[in-house]
Amino acid sequence: MKIKTIAQYGLLLGAIVSNMSGAGVSQEEADKIGSSLTPLGAEKAGNADGSIPAWDGGLTSPPAGFNGREYINPFAEEKPLFVITAANADQYKEKLSAGQMAMLKRHDTYKINVYPTHRTAVNPEEIYAAVKKNAVETDLIEGGYGISSYSLATPFPIPHGSDSEKAYQIIWNHVTRWRAGSFQRNVVQMTPLANGNFSPVKFEEQITFVTSLTDYDPDKSDPNIIFYFKQAIVSPARLAGNVLLVHETLNQVKEPRRAWVYNSGQRRVRRAPQVAYDGPGTASDGQRTSDNFDMFNGATDRYDWKLLGKREMYIPYNTYDLSSTKHKYEDIIQPGHIDQDLTRYELHRVWVVEANVKEGSRHIYAKRVFYVDEDTWQIALVDHYDGRGELWRAAEGHHMQFYDSKIAWYTAETLYDLLSGRYLVLGLSNEEPVAYKWNVKTSTRDFTPAALRRAGKR
Repeated sequence: MKIKTIAQYGLLLGAIVSNMSGAGVSQEEADKIGSSLTPLGAEKAGNADGSIPAWDGGLTSPPAGFNGREYINPFAEEKPLFVITAANADQYKEKLSAGQMAMLKRHDTYKINVYPTHRTAVNPEEIYAAVKKNAVETDLIEGGYGISSYSLATPFPIPHGSDSEKAYQIIWNHVTRWRAGSFQRNVVQMTPLANGNFSPVKFEEQITFVTSLTDYDPDKSDPNIIFYFKQAIVSPARLAGNVLLVHETLNQVKEPRRAWVYNSGQRRVRRAPQVAYDGPGTASDGQRTSDNFDMFNGATDRYDWKLLGKREMYIPYNTYDLSSTKHKYEDIIQPGHIDQDLTRYELHRVWVVEANVKEGSRHIYAKRVFYVDEDTWQIALVDHYDGRGELWRAAEGHHMQFYDSKIAWYTAETLYDLLSGRYLVLGLSNEEPVAYKWNVKTSTRDFTPAALRRAGKR
């Protein structure tokens, strides 16, 4: 895999910028990366009692029998260390989120199977080199809504500055984390009724980070674009052919993301400014917002952000069984939640970030609390609160290390509505003949509004 290591998807937003945190960390501090810290900036050592082991390089190669489609569970022989239920939840509450506690109390069938911890996170060596460089060179700018020149992924492997600055940096690390230069995936979204009945919506999605374009020219490319995203609905028939196109901008306050939708019934392409913030998520039946996708995405300007600290928590991790082609969607989807026997939770260290709606701004989520895995910079859990301060929705990102491409991402994302009892699950691919294609060759021509018509086929 060839990765161009110029200052990718980064930018200098004008000659005069408002620096928020000054330069990155010192070279002496950055030199901890690869020694006491992992190549992505996590604590390399385990915890005091050994329940979190030291990071030893991650899961670097596929297990025997991997055929390129079925991600074999490398820990299939393991049994849960213990199971958390409503009956014993209080015993473990210090290591659970408010959302997890609420789910345990609301659903007798919801449980948390805790397994031995495996720190499987690994990225390509080219990413590690770029991350260490980012540590000393990348800045927050424009009040934290943008970042200065950075390379490839993870601009802030060592969060620094005030608690607010660290919070912005941690969220930027999630937004920019490495997910291959360009890929396609076929996944399904379901929004079951309270009784468990559901109708799957199938997506064909493509994401290309700008420097992976075959016609990428740094002298001519827009420096404020991070990646291009295209999402076509394959089924059901009433929605098939509708396509969403997004040009994801780095600083979305200075320049909002550019989005278009193609309606196959009308055969028209229209701008879609609603694809942002708390605009409704595609075909989600009102069960998620646009910025719920990928646990959180997009602009940060409607919230005040602060870091609450670091904790050891039971988070969804190495959830390979949930992706197995042995399981049908009807087996996974149950009333109130997915089949928890197919999930896996491990003890990991997470950064805890709180976001509160700014005075004068609006969002249907008045407060959000994010729990971000230190090894991958990927959001693992989110608690969502409504305008009354009541816990409303609980999100879980079921982590899986895609060992063939050295990418950490989600098996599935779940978003549970604690009030209605409904939920949304996005990202399952169990019944799809082809799930993921990595390092797909693409051009800017594939991500123009005109290309939407070509993608929109009934």
